[in-house]
Amino acid sequence: MTITYLKRGKPEADRADDDAQTRAVVEATLKDIEARGDDAVRELSEKFDGYSPVSFRLSESEIEALMAQVTPQEMHDIKFAQEQVRKFAQAQRDSMLDIEVETLPGVILGHKNIPVQSVGCYVPGGKFPMVASAHMSVATASVAGVPRIIACTPPFNGAPNPAVIAAMHLGGAHEIYVMGGIQAIGAMAIGTQTIDPVHLLVGPGNAFVAEAKRQLFGRVGIDLFAGPTETMVIADDTAADAELCATDLLGQAEHGYNSPCVLLTNSLTLAEDTLAEVDRLLGILPTEPTARVSWDTYGEVIVCDTYDEMLAVADDYASEHVQVMTDRDDWFLENMTCYGALFLGPRTNVANGDKVIGTNHTLPTKKAGRYTGGLWVGKYLKTHSYQKVMTDEAAAMIGEYGSRLCMLEGFVGHAEQCNVRVRRYGGTNVPYGEGAPVHRIAAE
Repeated sequence: MTITYLKRGKPEADRADDDAQTRAVVEATLKDIEARGDDAVRELSEKFDGYSPVSFRLSESEIEALMAQVTPQEMHDIKFAQEQVRKFAQAQRDSMLDIEVETLPGVILGHKNIPVQSVGCYVPGGKFPMVASAHMSVATASVAGVPRIIACTPPFNGAPNPAVIAAMHLGGAHEIYVMGGIQAIGAMAIGTQTIDPVHLLVGPGNAFVAEAKRQLFGRVGIDLFAGPTETMVIADDTAADAELCATDLLGQAEHGYNSPCVLLTNSLTLAEDTLAEVDRLLGILPTEPTARVSWDTYGEVIVCDTYDEMLAVADDYASEHVQVMTDRDDWFLENMTCYGALFLGPRTNVANGDKVIGTNHTLPTKKAGRYTGGLWVGKYLKTHSYQKVMTDEAAAMIGEYGSRLCMLEGFVGHAEQCNVRVRRYGGTNVPYGEGAPVHRIAAE
């Protein structure tokens, strides 16, 4: 059993950005926003985006004017994508049930799924206007029933991008702001003179956006800590060829200069052919300047002897996107435990998942798939429990157990909360500061 690297990417330890510098910049910027509010946001927008409108919030008439610039076909496509996202999010929401059960006679326990009351959705727009990110964050929040949804996106080429604004509006955003970067994250989380703060931040972004979310976590909730886009192609020579593998790798490599892309296979021939096909496609890909840097720096080709080895390597990488094209795709579905999302079979691809098929594309990176999934309708819901004790008998019985268990831990005041019910509803005179007497010893 061997695992061979035909191509290695930059070591993981060296993949971090200048974290210390980024942290310092973000910390200072957030403090400035907290101190000066709108003035700080405006200065940052002027500095980084060259954008300083009368108001960063778009009016209804401005939204309508921008949407009028979107072609009928583009509008149709946006609506189609949002319909798919809404369908899947609604199915997920329908699976999350409020419950109420009587665990003992007279003891009622339950939980309710309550929407977060306000959410800030960040839609990035650096190299590309991320229209699809509006579907994933705004429309999903709308399905969850969030009563206040605000959305921020940076200007694209000096102005609001009509398609992104259309997607935000159609998705259900109640407030739309044209601002990006740290200033958008800070304004939504901290609040300014004109923007009320939110309870939850969601959406991907660059290293500064991710760091701002990290520093604000706790003050507000966040969806997850997002890093550069990652993709892994798991393939054998029964279901895939070099063109499919190379296309699926480079399709994600064009996201940025630091997007890891990995081929994992048990076929040396497929691995070598894919390396050659990547070189050929880079010669004709319009986004080659970006994709080539990602491939050269972070691309990997790994050849294993067995499917079990492939599974072990895949779970260790915990890649954001995992494209599986083998003779046993369902086996990987059944056995893989660490990933962002799976794309099963040669007819499936990550781009469809990113843009239109209906699953959410905000997914865990940097091995976070080991402990969390991606953004989904449940992220916008809080599950809150409640209890009701309905009878005197139940109050006395539960109170006796609670009294003794509180005293076991030394919490006398806690015990008295139970004791007063034992006295009042059970008629037992428990001395103050003591545990309830033993009346019931369950058979073990």
